[in-house]
Amino acid sequence: MSVSLLGAAAPGFGRPLAVLEACHGRIAKQCDTLDKLLAHLPVHGADAQAQQAARAVLAYFDTAAVHHHDDEERNLFPLLEQADAPGACDLVEALTQEHDELALLWRRLRVELKKIETGEASALDAALTHRFIDLNRSHLEFENTHVLPLARQMLGAVEIERLGRAMAARRGVTFTI
Repeated sequence: MSVSLLGAAAPGFGRPLAVLEACHGRIAKQCDTLDKLLAHLPVHGADAQAQQAARAVLAYFDTAAVHHHDDEERNLFPLLEQADAPGACDLVEALTQEHDELALLWRRLRVELKKIETGEASALDAALTHRFIDLNRSHLEFENTHVLPLARQMLGAVEIERLGRAMAARRGVTFTI
């Protein structure tokens, strides 16, 4: 485990399933920020706080969230399929489709957030933003209650280490157990 600047313990890549779960928590926090931004903009416009919030959401979903989906699609999901996890093929297909839909929604939302970040616009498409938030939340809930427990049940130490090494390499950090 490593300690973040905020003092909270962050799991290391030697515990990749815990890293994925922690990432789900950070995605949920970014969705909370989007909710707050939706309420903030009509009252305050694209003020400094709104611009800062937009910048934070953009930074997260442009980098960490992309790595997270790659961790799942390129590494975790194939490991579940190779382990003959019950229902893995259907599960992987459904979750990959949700990732694709989230990516499409993000591309549209990103354009609006970039304008708020620079102060060019002071509103977000509420329906688009709510769809992005709601799909993320239901997706995270499903993964936390079904996918991660299945992975903990089906994957052995070798597969877990392979997953952790791939996740660390994707981020350019040294893998440690």
